[in-house]
Amino acid sequence: MRFVLDLAIAIGLALVIGVSSAWFMVERGRIFGAVSAHGWTAWPAEGSANADPYSLARLSRTGEMPLGAGEGLSFTATRDADGAPLSGQCTYRIVGDTPPARMWTLTAYDSEGRLMVNVARRSGFHSREIVRRADGTFDIVVSTAVASGNWLPIAPVENFRLVLRLYDTPLTTGSQIATLAMPGIRKAACT
Repeated sequence: MRFVLDLAIAIGLALVIGVSSAWFMVERGRIFGAVSAHGWTAWPAEGSANADPYSLARLSRTGEMPLGAGEGLSFTATRDADGAPLSGQCTYRIVGDTPPARMWTLTAYDSEGRLMVNVARRSGFHSREIVRRADGTFDIVVSTAVASGNWLPIAPVENFRLVLRLYDTPLTTGSQIATLAMPGIRKAACT
């Protein structure tokens, strides 16, 4: 009888731990295959046949469409250059340049992955409409307040994320990504 009870407890614990860890990985996980460069993180295998099963389950649940390996690469940032979470109560400056790509887009999403409703009804920029400096770099203001020049409006949400998508880029492996020069995300002010 003691053996049956011990076996039932072991099976119960295994089920709880297994289901909990699977839920966590699908709900919050993007752990495997991540490569970071200056605060931006990419998952190069996410849109390929080599994607891990947790990424596939998360993508099926959320309905997201990752870029395929031949299409480009997507980078996500949730923190500024000082490591603080991106907040809709602050103004940020995205300064620098992007890695080589035929085209790129920069989009702001809320913490749930939805486009944010904002006064300008604009959710992103692309490389063909950005105003650049004489040296080819750019300066984008991310803020709830109207700004001149390259302004990406956001909603006054608690946290948000920025997604930089590089289309038709020669970047394909994690070893290339780790040494990239990426645009910096600098906090300018908070309300």
